[in-house]
Amino acid sequence: MSEEFKIEIINPEKSFLLKEDVTEIIVPAFEGEMGILKDHISIISFLKPGIITINSKSGEDKFYVEDGIVEFKDNNLSLLTSSILNLKELEKSKLQDLLINAEKESNKSEITDQSKYLADQKVDVLKSLN
Repeated sequence: MSEEFKIEIINPEKSFLLKEDVTEIIVPAFEGEMGILKDHISIISFLKPGIITINSKSGEDKFYVEDGIVEFKDNNLSLLTSSILNLKELEKSKLQDLLINAEKESNKSEITDQSKYLADQKVDVLKSLN
């Protein structure tokens, strides 16, 4: 019996990724890092800034995401996000720009606790990628 399921990642511009041979996905949910395998219970969760790891028959892919919603139902995972970057294609200069912007956002004097938490998450993740 196959241990694979389907994933579709959608951002505002297009359908970013469609794979049908996924064996595991790890997402940065607000509840914590969440691993999903075939036949996982149905879930809907919000994403926080972090790394999405997709393991499939064709290899491992990693993406940086700033926000989004993940839904898993009937062995189909849908991920909607406004910002996603493939780590294999991410240049050091772009990574530095993202880090500088996240640090500026985190250090604003007029910032809500939630915005501060998300900005700090971005900074931590981007520093770990450097």
